[in-house]
Amino acid sequence: MTSTSSETRTFRAADLGTLTVVSWSGEHPEDEKDMPFLLAYSLGDGEGGPEGATAAIEALLRNNGLPIGGPVVESSRNPSLPVTLLVEAGQAALNMPYLSAQCVVPPEWLVAVGERGHAYFMFTTRPWPEAKPGVPLAEDALAAFAGAEETMTNAAHCLLTAKSLRG
Repeated sequence: MTSTSSETRTFRAADLGTLTVVSWSGEHPEDEKDMPFLLAYSLGDGEGGPEGATAAIEALLRNNGLPIGGPVVESSRNPSLPVTLLVEAGQAALNMPYLSAQCVVPPEWLVAVGERGHAYFMFTTRPWPEAKPGVPLAEDALAAFAGAEETMTNAAHCLLTAKSLRG
């Protein structure tokens, strides 16, 4: 008799390493209006190094029902999605089981999320050790990393409804 194994990876927060979220906005090709973007990535500096960070993020995403590489998951169509976005006081706060992250967002990002009511969130399994928190990030470096095929295909993609404390 042959059996198949459905391996479930255990999520270990220590393997994530330093997790960073960056924000930007830019014209969306479908409607030429600005889209607010959020990108989460690890520096790959956890206990297991870059490979451990990749495996930890893969487990975290899969355990939360977020497919890696697509399709785009829309929180408005998936009310049980365990990922939420709170926008308040010039910050974006992402929450999901085992993880909460905040980032300061620029004024143009706030305008874009206010107009659209949602943000495009990408959580990549690809470590980016050069992009450390608190260090200014060059626009061309962000564009190269975020737009790279390796980053895109190794990420979960979501449209997250922006919530606020004011309702």
